[in-house]
Amino acid sequence: MLLVIILVGGFTLMMGQHTRSESLFYYFRLEDQVPENHLLRLVDKHINFGFVRDRLKDSYSETGRPFIDPELLLRILLTGYLYGVSSERKLVEELRMHLAWRWFTGLGFDQEIPNHSTFSKNRHGRFQESKVFEQLFEEVVAQCLSVGLVRRDQLSVDGTFVEANASRESRIPREQLAEAAQVNRTVREYLAELEILNPVEEPTHNQDKVSTTDPDSTYATKGDTPARMGYYNNYLIDNDSCIVVGVQATGARLSEESRAAEDMIARFTQWQGRKPQSIAADASYGNGQFLQWLMDREIKPYMPTRDAVGRTRSLLYGPESFTYLPDSNSYICPAGKLLNYGGRNERNRTFGYIGTRKKCGPCEQRSQCTTGPFRYLAIHMNETARQRARDLRTTPEFAQAQRQRKKVEALFAELKSHSNIGLHRLRLRRLKFIREQFFLAATAQNIKRLVRFLNRPTMSPVPATS
Repeated sequence: MLLVIILVGGFTLMMGQHTRSESLFYYFRLEDQVPENHLLRLVDKHINFGFVRDRLKDSYSETGRPFIDPELLLRILLTGYLYGVSSERKLVEELRMHLAWRWFTGLGFDQEIPNHSTFSKNRHGRFQESKVFEQLFEEVVAQCLSVGLVRRDQLSVDGTFVEANASRESRIPREQLAEAAQVNRTVREYLAELEILNPVEEPTHNQDKVSTTDPDSTYATKGDTPARMGYYNNYLIDNDSCIVVGVQATGARLSEESRAAEDMIARFTQWQGRKPQSIAADASYGNGQFLQWLMDREIKPYMPTRDAVGRTRSLLYGPESFTYLPDSNSYICPAGKLLNYGGRNERNRTFGYIGTRKKCGPCEQRSQCTTGPFRYLAIHMNETARQRARDLRTTPEFAQAQRQRKKVEALFAELKSHSNIGLHRLRLRRLKFIREQFFLAATAQNIKRLVRFLNRPTMSPVPATS
């Protein structure tokens, strides 16, 4: 692209001092101003965005005013995530000044930059309906797979709390939502969606108070931080390459993490046509339901069980000290006494087995078994899967997987860092738009690793010695 720019004034060097000269013309090509190793040049070289037009072609009318190229909008949005500019208004301002950004988006100096409101209009319409951001994420992951960057056998999963664009002061009691909907469009849309009762989209939380600013956000926390309004961003990553192969936005509830992990693993398995060999995670995923889900699919769970801390600190006999008798559905204690089946506890998802005062009272091992008059043994409904996870914990593969799992935490740190993705606080509201931010952020993280992998220097062959 050849550009002619008219300068209002130039600079001339006179007696060691720069002074303005008369108006000058000078010529240059925007193409020549972007170095060969620049990130955006590498992205343009290796990533094909042509699918966007095919995906959205049915969303545009052939009559009326000319539409803005959807690939242009997607390139602009992606540039913001690659360089940590979360505000679309600021992104448009920065685009006016950056030569490399203009080159990547294909905008010459004589072309008008889209208004920041254009992104919002497309987000609520064409982009949302077509799931174009999810497809871009999958296109990049597919390319990572095709070039051999992703091994896909050992994966890790984790979730992080991301603060919502809403304050805790915006919460009102749920019974007041109908009144608030009369003056608040966001609440009105939220209640209308609940009335539809879409089976795919269940409410992200069932708390007594709901934010009128972002009704989908959850008042919660993770770790030692104060409670805030927010969401969970869940990642499934390839341990070897640190490539994100699954993304899911959920409400900020611990129960959502395991379900999101199941969904991401299932989608990735279906997509690839084969399941991973192992999944690494922290103790919050070590619940019986998720461990059972993994065992049913013959996937090794490299994660501590949730009861690991209590079991190691207790001096009393644990469930592993008792022997199960399947014919009578009972247990034999270390002293040889019988514990009969006593029913199930749905709330704790356990089966109960009970001794008697007559058997346990005179037992010499009673002090090692119980602090009560008789032993009550609670066996989790998924105890077989939990024990399988405990057995794996003693293997060297478990230790290796837990070290690799730390890469997810590094990705989350990169996600929230001001100098990287900069998504420490969400800008958009409502779960359907939060998904867009999480998909674009993960795509930007993957692209950086992909182009670095594709642009790595090749080793020249060593000349043979005589």
